[in-house]
Amino acid sequence: MARQDDVAKVKALTGEADDALIELLLDEAEEDALSYTNRTRLPDALRRTVRQIAVIAYNRRGTEGESGRSEGGESYSFETLPESVYSVLNKFRLARIGGITHEAKTEQDTDVSPQEADDSQG
Repeated sequence: MARQDDVAKVKALTGEADDALIELLLDEAEEDALSYTNRTRLPDALRRTVRQIAVIAYNRRGTEGESGRSEGGESYSFETLPESVYSVLNKFRLARIGGITHEAKTEQDTDVSPQEADDSQG
């Protein structure tokens, strides 16, 4: 359900009607966010940031690989992502120690066998 909400919000922000394109942009934005933060799962708090990255990617279509452009006396420069996006991503970034990222396990991530559950209650 959350994914459909993300698609609807990005469609509203961009005016784009192509669901497949929006899904692709969101997938790539999520991969970028996970890679930058060294995580394997996206925290819910980063969903808005992923949508922002997807909108930025949508707006930059056709200018991939450019660092700047000058047209009609106006000059445009492209940064990788705005500092506001990096500031949010940095809050969720995990450190790598010895080439390994240690992501905390939650109770939902841990498989508990029925035997272990009985032992802990009794």
